[in-house]
Amino acid sequence: MRIGIIVNDIRTEDPGYTTTRLAMLAAARGHEVYYIDLDAFALRPDDHVYAHAWPVPVRRRRSERAFLAEVQALPRRREIDLHGLDVLLPRSDPSIEIHCRPWARMAAIHFSRLVRRSGVLVLNDPDGLDLGLTKLYLEYFPESIRPRTLVTRDFEEARDFIAEQGGYAVIKPLAGSGGRNVFLVRPHDTPNVNQMMEAVSRDHYFIVQEYLPDAVHGDTRVFMLNGRPFMVKGRLAALHRQRRVGDADIRSNLTAGAIAVKAQVTDRLLAAAEATGERLRRDGIFFAGLDVVGDRIMEVNVQTPGGLPAAEHFEGVNFTAALLDAIERKVTFRQAHPDAMDNRALAVWD
Repeated sequence: MRIGIIVNDIRTEDPGYTTTRLAMLAAARGHEVYYIDLDAFALRPDDHVYAHAWPVPVRRRRSERAFLAEVQALPRRREIDLHGLDVLLPRSDPSIEIHCRPWARMAAIHFSRLVRRSGVLVLNDPDGLDLGLTKLYLEYFPESIRPRTLVTRDFEEARDFIAEQGGYAVIKPLAGSGGRNVFLVRPHDTPNVNQMMEAVSRDHYFIVQEYLPDAVHGDTRVFMLNGRPFMVKGRLAALHRQRRVGDADIRSNLTAGAIAVKAQVTDRLLAAAEATGERLRRDGIFFAGLDVVGDRIMEVNVQTPGGLPAAEHFEGVNFTAALLDAIERKVTFRQAHPDAMDNRALAVWD
């Protein structure tokens, strides 16, 4: 199997990333794996998309750190025709490109769409990735599993919404990741609300969201595969992201200093996750991460859902192997039945 993995920049990848673990396992199984940076594409007059890619030598490694160091030390990239791949995995984060490289934000989606035309399996489906570019994607899911939300650029309307919530709310940018520019508003913060809104509205619309008291304990990242809670051997791929004790920062992102601990799986948690399935399947979302507080979905991450290695650690299950198994099954089906399903349907077929 020939696998292309799109990342922002190979130099900024990390040994702890889900992408790193998946690429290392695929190479260990003997698959041809290529890392593709966002600046590497070219659409030629033959209507094929090419890329200067980092080829991963096929062999086993002792650790993710050793694996990634070897790939990052490769002296040069190799040009490949992406239409010769079996599967293309867009795993770049568009939100981190907004300020420094706005041209790169949509690159993975646009070029993946072109490659999809030739029958290369693209996971997640590029149209689903496009829908999930901002936090507005959450509004496509059932109202019963969403917090009350206002999306606006009108400061007065935002202040009125906060007042209706008793002075408590969360303000965050419509596009972003890693918990950047996320603020908790409390009744005594009224003098600072305008400053918060100015920070989050600088580049886009912003979100004012109902504050859920349970968020003080953090949130739970639940992984979805083929539109269903990702279960292996009766264990759910999930982890709880717990804020540090005494930390006034409300963000539960690991990149913002939260601590990963074992998730407590409840019926409410599972019901909320399962309620997203119909929409995820409709949009061709093969692999997603849901951030859940109680029985409410706070965010749906379809671009680069991370944290799977931590879930493996807590649950004692090799979820990455099951993820790769699912990809292999889809590619085998596509090879045997090239016209049976379009990309969106095959993305969530199992």
